[in-house]
Amino acid sequence: MPRYEFRCRECTTTFEVDRPMAAASDPAACPQGHGDTVKLLSTVSLGGRAGGRAGAGPAMAPMGGGGGCCGGACGCG
Repeated sequence: MPRYEFRCRECTTTFEVDRPMAAASDPAACPQGHGDTVKLLSTVSLGGRAGGRAGAGPAMAPMGGGGGCCGGACGCG
């Protein structure tokens, strides 16, 4: 179940709430009893590597080519 992070505007407490995605935008009450809360934007961090190659670095675009509208293939760059 997704976890959403909220902050109370009155006491500045940050807290998390587990709820279904269908209820993601529902208001959440502060654990201290305050009702003025705001949902925070959270970042997601996932472990592991795509592709499964050990020691492989991030994919890099090939060097060379011009640029322009099509990456240099038409000679416009």
